[in-house]
Amino acid sequence: MTIRSGRPTHRRVLVLALPMTLANVTTPMLGFVGAAVIGRLGDAALLGAIALGAVIFDAIFWSFGTLRMATAGLTAQAVGARDDGEVDRILARTLAAGALIGLALVVLQWPVGEAAFAISGASGAVVAGLTTYFHIRILSAPFVLANYGVLGSVLGRGRTDLGLLLQVAINLTNIALTLALVLGFGLGLAGAALATLGAEALGLGFGLVILARLGSHPFRVPLRDLRDAAALRRTLSVNVDVMLRTLALITGIVLFSALGARQGDVVLAANSVLWNLFLIGGFFLDGFATAAETLCGRAVGARDANAFRIAASLSLRWCLGFGLGVSLLSFVGGHAFIDFVTTNGPVRETARTYLPLAALAPLAAAAPFAYDGIYIGATWTRAMRNLTLCALAAYGTALGIVQTLDLGNAGLWIAFVTFLGARGVGQAIAYPALARATFTSTDLQVLRPAA
Repeated sequence: MTIRSGRPTHRRVLVLALPMTLANVTTPMLGFVGAAVIGRLGDAALLGAIALGAVIFDAIFWSFGTLRMATAGLTAQAVGARDDGEVDRILARTLAAGALIGLALVVLQWPVGEAAFAISGASGAVVAGLTTYFHIRILSAPFVLANYGVLGSVLGRGRTDLGLLLQVAINLTNIALTLALVLGFGLGLAGAALATLGAEALGLGFGLVILARLGSHPFRVPLRDLRDAAALRRTLSVNVDVMLRTLALITGIVLFSALGARQGDVVLAANSVLWNLFLIGGFFLDGFATAAETLCGRAVGARDANAFRIAASLSLRWCLGFGLGVSLLSFVGGHAFIDFVTTNGPVRETARTYLPLAALAPLAAAAPFAYDGIYIGATWTRAMRNLTLCALAAYGTALGIVQTLDLGNAGLWIAFVTFLGARGVGQAIAYPALARATFTSTDLQVLRPAA
């Protein structure tokens, strides 16, 4: 069943957001189990290899996360327009793109791997284990990217419950296979990589079965429809815009990590602890962004300006409310979180010093998360890309100022919060004009969301 209509409500936002929040929370469990299983082998180099491998693949695959987001936005619009044929055509194009990109990564695995190993600066022992892990896990690329398309199609239909089911099924399968292949069959890092490959392949099969039960048949779409020039241009434009926006975000995060590392191992470790505190808030905010994608995209497809305004307003309210709540909890409970994560005295003391600034990050990120969902649902991806690049420029300027003032790690957190805030402010300013351009002049009075 595809959820098509109905006035956006608080309950509807929560029904869409909470399953994806739970899905986000289950993902770190996979990394924890993988590290714990490999850690039982007693070789620090192997543990370092799987940790570094996870970072490398997160960076590679996250770069193509546009396949999920663009598919969700375009699908939501097609659902709102009640065009089931277009829903299948969007999915078919995404599956084809995911397969082609994934195969390209497999073919280019040696140069990609060598570049990643060189950038990592890891020891010879770590690289030796990482090489085995990398060249097996890279075979999962076509399945991973196709799964992004399946997930985007499910979310665009408003079925975040099925999105949760898919994510949990893939993660639990991965955990079970990791335990069996590493501990049961003694395959080490190769077993961990094979577990991920198997889980992604089985997950794709499961996802396609779910889509078939929803009445979706992407493999029946005629080739001429896949090659439709106008549709391909629109799909390519949306995907490229979202990819460039994502790369800009990655650049900002890499700058934060690199500049923190230059201030010493203690500051690097403290920032890592505080970053994980920020990510917990991100789990909730991302769920509400997903709800915004679905509700706003469906409203655009249905040409319902009032529903769009309500969906945007509700998404902003929930994100801002949760952002404020997480920031307050970070202020109040951050010391306990720091003590739980690390037992190192200097790291604890340093993390506590910068906790007040780090606690502002979830609140600063709330509006950008909400507006990202709104913009993706409305496919205002060019504006989203440009505004993110402008925010990155503001981030660079802030970094220059705080370094001139010699504010150290405090300045780094100030600059990062500025980066987040600049994104939200820019998106809020651009929103009214984009909404006016999307809907007819008779709808203008209902387009501005209440914050």
